[in-house]
Formats: sequence, C-alpha cells, structure tokens
Amino acid sequence: MYRHTADPWHLAERWYERRKYDLTVAALPQEHYRRAFEPACSVGELTRRLATRCDTVLACDRVADAVSTAQQRTSEFPQVTVQQMTIPEQWPEGTFDLIVLSELLYYLDAATLNSVLEHTVTALEPGGTLATVHWNHPVDEHLSTGSGIAETLARLPGMHLLADHRENDFVLQIHQRLRPDGSRPPTPAEREGLA
Repeated sequence: MYRHTADPWHLAERWYERRKYDLTVAALPQEHYRRAFEPACSVGELTRRLATRCDTVLACDRVADAVSTAQQRTSEFPQVTVQQMTIPEQWPEGTFDLIVLSELLYYLDAATLNSVLEHTVTALEPGGTLATVHWNHPVDEHLSTGSGIAETLARLPGMHLLADHRENDFVLQIHQRLRPDGSRPPTPAEREGLA
C-alpha cells in the first residue's frame, strides 16, 4: 500500500485520526518522558506528537516506505529516531518509560501477541506508561478489536489500568507498570499534591 502513496490511510488528513492522536497524547499521565518506544509507527503522525513530550523517541515500522515517510515527517525533531524493524523478533535494547502500541495488536496471532506483550512489560520501567489505542470495528484482516485487545491487556501481570477511554470507533487505554513493591505510580493529581 505504501508503494502507491506515502500515506495510504490519510493519517495526516483525517480529523478522526488527528483527534485520536491528540487524545492519546493528552491521556499520558506524565508531562514529560525520558525514553519512548513506538513500534508500528506507520508514517509518523503520532510520533510527531510524542516528540513534543519526550527526550528521545525510538519509532519503527517493518515497511521501508513507511519508515522513509516517518523519517521525513519527523526530521525537525532531532530526538526522534525511526528505524525499520519487525517486532517482536527485532526488539530494541534497554528500557523505556513510555511504550505506545497503536493500531498494531489486532494484527497479531495469539503467540506473537503474547510475545510482544511480554517484551513490552519487560522493557517498561517500573512506573512506566503503556499507551494502547485500537480500532474497535471488525475488519477482515484484524484478529481482534479494540475491546478484545483491552480484555487481553487486563490479564497482563504487574500492570495497573489508569485510564480507559472507549468510543464506538476505538479503545484507548493507559496502563502503568507497578513498582517493585507492587504499588501503583501516583496519578497526575497525586503527583501535584491535589489528591
């Protein structure tokens, strides 16, 4: 699809997509992140928004044309690196305080999904944020919907659900990795002494 157009889903043009990306970034519980990972970044529209909140962003996609477009669209952000990678086989080294899985998990069979989620939890620092957002309508090539993905994520060990935003069209969730003592990270209001 990327061979015929740089943005086959019109991610930069559609109000639906722009609104979804803005809601995703607005839902993040920390104002700033040190190191973010965004696999399946497509053409980099969400990546651009993440760049404004992160010291570094590693974005990747398995499709070379998508990587090229994302690199062009994020070229003004020196803190962004876009690479061609296929997860979970090519998982980056190190840990992250933010991992964003957007419009990705419903493509994965059960074994690959479990592997990706295991890698995610392992790579997410204690107190770190996992943001997920997925289309919630049945699609022939999707193995699940946003609601189905949410059910799978609810079974992840060591994670705390902070936010669950559901619309007819998509499901946006924010999970946080529990601290080593099993406690959850503070909410934004608690962090500022309001609650």
